[in-house]
Amino acid sequence: MKQSVFFRDKVLGLAAGLLFAASVSQAWAQTVPAPGTSARIDAIKKAGVLRAGVLSNPPWLIENTSGSGDAWAGPAWILANEYARQLGVKLQAVPVSHETKVPVLASNQVDMTISPLSVTPERLKVVDFVTYSATALCVFGRADNPKVANAKSIDEFNSPDVTVAYFTGGGEENWVKKRFPNAKLRGVSTAGTAAPVEEIMAKRADVTPINRVPWVALNRKVKGLHALPLDNNCQGSTEMATPVGLAVDKNQPEYLNWLKAVSETLKPKLQAEETRIIETM
Repeated sequence: MKQSVFFRDKVLGLAAGLLFAASVSQAWAQTVPAPGTSARIDAIKKAGVLRAGVLSNPPWLIENTSGSGDAWAGPAWILANEYARQLGVKLQAVPVSHETKVPVLASNQVDMTISPLSVTPERLKVVDFVTYSATALCVFGRADNPKVANAKSIDEFNSPDVTVAYFTGGGEENWVKKRFPNAKLRGVSTAGTAAPVEEIMAKRADVTPINRVPWVALNRKVKGLHALPLDNNCQGSTEMATPVGLAVDKNQPEYLNWLKAVSETLKPKLQAEETRIIETM
């Protein structure tokens, strides 16, 4: 009995020690690098401002045009504000365009671009990322279609008796062709909507892919739809997942590591804000 108590106490003590070490490690990791460690952080502190490139891209960054409150909102804005707070500087929003949001980093016009960017091999060659979210696809159809209603997995749509619609020339086209090689594929022209919902409602197709973000609004607007995966109304999908985050210029390891460490501590808050915005879109 004494021996079992001894081992129990040893295990509990070891667990407590590991938890303490992890918390200390995390706190140390997000400590602002000391002067002389990061040229970028030193420059930000000297200037007294953190320059962040901004361009609206819901749900991660939204411009507030109401005239009251902060000019921006969303997970990216929350994260940038936390960086500025820990650095003891003001956050300065610098407008960028789709064409300039990456080049402004190399030209030192901003310290980071918080307009959300998808991580691509091309972008990874010129910038580094702090990722805090991801895009992904859902697949939906009519709820009264037995092929859709009875499906437990997206894998079940890879069948000769299922017709999958997609926008030709869209980002989903190649994914559809690889994901459903055995299904009947129906390519249609882009109609200015998030997905070819007309093909589904007219029963010309059984299912079609849609980005997880606009799915929530579409499902609210168009009644009688059903989507997979079932996880959290498709928000947990990993189909064609692409990381999303903010970007900084290359070759700034100390700066980048600190940004990532701070981001990790804010993950629950960032995810909650993203969910809130998606549900109101």
